[in-house]
Amino acid sequence: MVAKFRNDDSVLLKRVEQVMLQRKGLGLEGLVGGLETVVLNVEPDRLKDAAVEFLDTSGYFFGTALDSPGASACVLELPGSADFLLTARKSGPNPFDAEPKGPKSTHLPHTRVEAMVFLCHDLERFVALQKARGVRFMSPEILRSEASLFIQTEPSKHSALSYGFVQWLGAGRQYDGGYFREAGWSLPKPDKAHLRNIGVFDHASVRVRARERDDAIVEFLELTDYDYSMSLYVDNLNSITNVARLPGEVYAMVITSGLGEAAGGQPGPTEKFIENYGRRIHHLAFRTERIEQTFAGLKAAGMEFLVELVGSPEEGLRQTFSRPLPNTLVVNEYIKRYDGFDGFFTKSNVTLLTKATENQ
Repeated sequence: MVAKFRNDDSVLLKRVEQVMLQRKGLGLEGLVGGLETVVLNVEPDRLKDAAVEFLDTSGYFFGTALDSPGASACVLELPGSADFLLTARKSGPNPFDAEPKGPKSTHLPHTRVEAMVFLCHDLERFVALQKARGVRFMSPEILRSEASLFIQTEPSKHSALSYGFVQWLGAGRQYDGGYFREAGWSLPKPDKAHLRNIGVFDHASVRVRARERDDAIVEFLELTDYDYSMSLYVDNLNSITNVARLPGEVYAMVITSGLGEAAGGQPGPTEKFIENYGRRIHHLAFRTERIEQTFAGLKAAGMEFLVELVGSPEEGLRQTFSRPLPNTLVVNEYIKRYDGFDGFFTKSNVTLLTKATENQ
């Protein structure tokens, strides 16, 4: 009889230890910093609608509209947080097309969070070291402009997510002057009190298959300076939430998978999400003050939710999940950590939020 596969943290931790030694031995430590930009691609006719939707459900403001022969785009920004670069391809090959879609994502075949772009302090050295390890990038050489050096990995075989790396050459983030030029349009920020409570981008969660969990985590650690932080098991829902963090940085990377083969062939919410949507980022989380009033304000403005607020000030944490947004298929998470809470998640909250994804 062949034993059913089940993830084992002792196996993962051995691989994590090897990655830490390898990063130091190869000279990769200290080359990659925090998250700079999230690349979110949408359908060609939905760029402005997606931007309006984002502005109306977050604390972000409109930055710059961009255009190029191959894509239109816009930058959404918030001080102290990673930027969001919303893109819409006009033509040309899409490297993410090979990733299978699910019945709930086929109507928006080009829509997904495509890449997480991290700051790099010496991109030429980083690329040389990673190429020597066998890492494959989407361009044969570093893309150079007056403002930056940039390169991006091919979509991951383990998560279908790409990782980008940017070295800014000037005063900071600047997206025009290379591939893009300014497009000359803008969008207003809705004047709604509850939106002023929604703050910086806290984390994203990518959904991967159970057998791909360790590979997806190790791959991320090999490409960045992030450290593996924790795993929370929800056995009755066949789900593991895994967290990687970089000391001193706001953004955390969350990789969620199944524990193993589902009992009786019944998938848990994580596997069911992959069946319905394909492997992809499930949610984007934003730190939120006055979360009760913000939740009520979002509801009054028409936002629908998968679950009510979970957690409490006494537990140190409150969170909720929206329903997938129509133009991006992304779930928004709103999260409040109270003073004195020294963790990242609680098991009770993770269980309730995981259960809620059965409703999407």
